[in-house]
Amino acid sequence: MTDRRQKLLVGEPGPQFLDDELAGLDRVLGQRVNADREGLEKGLAQLVLTLVELLRQLMERQALRRIDGGSLDPEKVEQLGETFMLLEARMQELKDAFGLEDEDLNLDLGPLGKLI
Repeated sequence: MTDRRQKLLVGEPGPQFLDDELAGLDRVLGQRVNADREGLEKGLAQLVLTLVELLRQLMERQALRRIDGGSLDPEKVEQLGETFMLLEARMQELKDAFGLEDEDLNLDLGPLGKLI
């Protein structure tokens, strides 16, 4: 059993125990949390744009299936094509604004492989 678990299970933890735990937590969080504003904004933008790109690709594939299946009239096909081109252009603008490349949106999920 670890020293911490013994402290918790044997008797009442004193104020020193809590001080030690809080100091350890501060140390760990200080090492792991990158709190610079630019890094946070870029990381959040990367996450959001990755999700948007994933959804865009899924919708595009669904539209292609419907086109191949013949369930869309030519006017709707044209409208979908324009919509996807505009969305792709807007995504490129956002990637440029945040300094992101296509590879940045393809998150590595470890054993599951790449997201996109």
